[in-house]
Amino acid sequence: MEMLKESPTQTLPVMEAFYTLQGEGFHQGKAAYFIRLGGCDVGCHWCDVKESWDINAHPHFSIEQIVAEAAQHEGRLAVVTGGEPLMHNLDELTKALHQAGIQTNIETSGVCETVSGDWDWICFSPKKFKSPNPDIFRKAHELKVIVYNQSDFEWAESFAEKVSENCILYLQPEWGRQEVMLPQIIEYIKHNPAWRISLQVHKFMNIP
Repeated sequence: MEMLKESPTQTLPVMEAFYTLQGEGFHQGKAAYFIRLGGCDVGCHWCDVKESWDINAHPHFSIEQIVAEAAQHEGRLAVVTGGEPLMHNLDELTKALHQAGIQTNIETSGVCETVSGDWDWICFSPKKFKSPNPDIFRKAHELKVIVYNQSDFEWAESFAEKVSENCILYLQPEWGRQEVMLPQIIEYIKHNPAWRISLQVHKFMNIP
């Protein structure tokens, strides 16, 4: 997957942007402004935002417009997600967010050739459908593996061996398979305590 080049006056396709609570991973429970960018060719069959995949289906906004909206909210944390956000050059977006006093987090599959942007936190969530760029391994602060079936535990361990020793390891049940996989994840972590569990608590709270 090649990163798309942006014009001198950069705009980004924004599927949606909203202020809520982070529901997953290390920053769970924090107030956060989510910026969901359009564009993805990873193709996870269980993706719950397939409408984000078409990069041409979403309106473009300037960096100034995106940051101005984020700055209206009390929470000083922006989570850039997708789709696959690293399809875009995010250097200018993170620079502008930092200038506005907003922390920058990203959620990425790590498949793109370049990890652009200056990030306070990188959540690396690998996908079976495309291999990640090895550059993401040393940069990731958090490894979050979605567990859909039993074989995903061994697959998760293959990435735990590659990320840095300071990277926090999470196993998260795929929402539609939670009844089946959650008990297995609990038992797995009891025997493999390097891992932690991540739940999509925003779905339990019925918030975006």
